[in-house]
Amino acid sequence: MKITKVEALANIANEIRMGALEQVYEAQSGHPGGALSCSDILAVLYFNQMNIDPKQPNASARDRFVLSKGHCSPALYATLARKGYFDKAVLSGFRNIDSNLQGHPDMTKIPGVDMTTGSLGQGLSAAVGMAIGSKMDSAGCRVYCLVGDGEIEEGQIWEAAMTASKNELDNLCVIVDHNGLQIDGTVEEVAGLVDIKEKFESFGFYTIEIDGHDIEEIIQAFQAARQEKGRPTAIIANTIKGKGVSFMEGKAQWHGKAPNKEEYEEAINELKLKRFVI
Repeated sequence: MKITKVEALANIANEIRMGALEQVYEAQSGHPGGALSCSDILAVLYFNQMNIDPKQPNASARDRFVLSKGHCSPALYATLARKGYFDKAVLSGFRNIDSNLQGHPDMTKIPGVDMTTGSLGQGLSAAVGMAIGSKMDSAGCRVYCLVGDGEIEEGQIWEAAMTASKNELDNLCVIVDHNGLQIDGTVEEVAGLVDIKEKFESFGFYTIEIDGHDIEEIIQAFQAARQEKGRPTAIIANTIKGKGVSFMEGKAQWHGKAPNKEEYEEAINELKLKRFVI
């Protein structure tokens, strides 16, 4: 039996999760929790929504993606490899001193990476600049920026949000990976950050709140963002840190911890059981 489009995208998200875990395990370093929570979003963006071509990674008319929460690079690298920007074998060098796949993505070394990120809070400013540039050049490209809910404690995020709204950047879509956890605990406990949707609305954004693991909801949100005119869009994607691996789900300890051999094998086996088959 042929699987549906949604099931095919869910399988790709599952592959991204396995690829991310493999990188972190082999390196014994990295950030698995947030990489797993954003995998469904990346699968829909790269395999359903964005105007991109791995054979022309620098095409001027391409859509842009900024991983503002750059420490979740294992998910981005797994996505780019799955899309064909580089060979999957390259993933085994993650965080190796001789590899281009460092802990944070580098646009000068990795095809398909549109912006070097790592210092939290700065990616949205770059994305706003890209969206303004596209408007000025009438390029027609869309710009997507994925931020973490812990990351948006940074003031620069809101300075960029004001600029996006002032310039009516309807070609900009911000996705908040709202998994509720950061390295020190819950986002609410650390900084008292609540009502994220209302905050973006107050900054002039068209806002949508979704289940960030529901493929259909993610697709519909991106389609709605594409139709919105005169203002930027913020998609608040409610997710689960460590999604797909039972012993990692909802645990702040997996923000930046590598699994041991037994944990890695258990995690991969769990993810394999979630695949849709023809």
